[in-house]
Amino acid sequence: MNNVSRRTAIKTVLAGSAVAAVSGITNASPFVNHQANVSAKLKGNIRHSVSKWCFGEYELNEFCEICKRIGIESVELLDPQDWPVVQKHGLTVAMAQGAGLGIDRGFNDPSLHDELVASYEKVIPMVAEAGLTNLICFSGRRNGVTDLQGWENCEKGLKRITPIAEKYNVVLTMELLNSIGHKDYLCDHTVWGAELCRRVGSPNFKLLYDIYHMQIMEGDIINHIKKYHQYFSHIHTGGNPGRAEIDETQEIYYPAVMRAIVETGYKGFVGQEFVPKQKDKIASLEKCILICDV
Repeated sequence: MNNVSRRTAIKTVLAGSAVAAVSGITNASPFVNHQANVSAKLKGNIRHSVSKWCFGEYELNEFCEICKRIGIESVELLDPQDWPVVQKHGLTVAMAQGAGLGIDRGFNDPSLHDELVASYEKVIPMVAEAGLTNLICFSGRRNGVTDLQGWENCEKGLKRITPIAEKYNVVLTMELLNSIGHKDYLCDHTVWGAELCRRVGSPNFKLLYDIYHMQIMEGDIINHIKKYHQYFSHIHTGGNPGRAEIDETQEIYYPAVMRAIVETGYKGFVGQEFVPKQKDKIASLEKCILICDV
């Protein structure tokens, strides 16, 4: 399976940018005049977001304008310097980043707790000041610990910062990732993440339920959503296999998944996090938004 990760995609985008710079190409975006206009068709039951890293060749201002035309409310997984750019277009950042030490170095490692706590203590007030809610965090790698030790390590570190998250009404959101593509990642099953939420015991610590990653690890997506949705502050999409468009080319039937999400009463955002394989990437984004708009 061609398992595309954020890191791989970002490296590819950077490499492409370097080629464009050397060859003198400017305004490399092939769809700068793309007139996406599907917003009138949207039903309003799903709050739509999109991860910017999946569309790295687009300049952020341009991409925000495209998203507005489609009816997408949020451009996510952006650092603090990018938040005002999105907001000036009347959009929000449904999942902020900018704190922590990356996917591999997270709260499972007690030796990193002081550094992690300092980072989150700095960024949490910035999230609140910007009027945002969700701030991503990671368990990090398992590093040979048992599930129980992992819970204990993460709980100890997270309980040091949940009071400040509660003070500023920011939701720390740990992403569920597959531990195959993200080798040895600890928080790789829904039940593990839900138990960590229970142990931390704060309404300001929840999970980012990534459908693509959890299809790889456990499947049974709809039942997991119904059982554990109270622990989700954000949801991601992605086609499997290959993290491509969420259409008929892959194995997850997203209309049924989205209907299950709506039926739970979930009010958070659903973020598109597929890596477009089609030439017209914005047409792919439009199509996938409509697939999810039940």
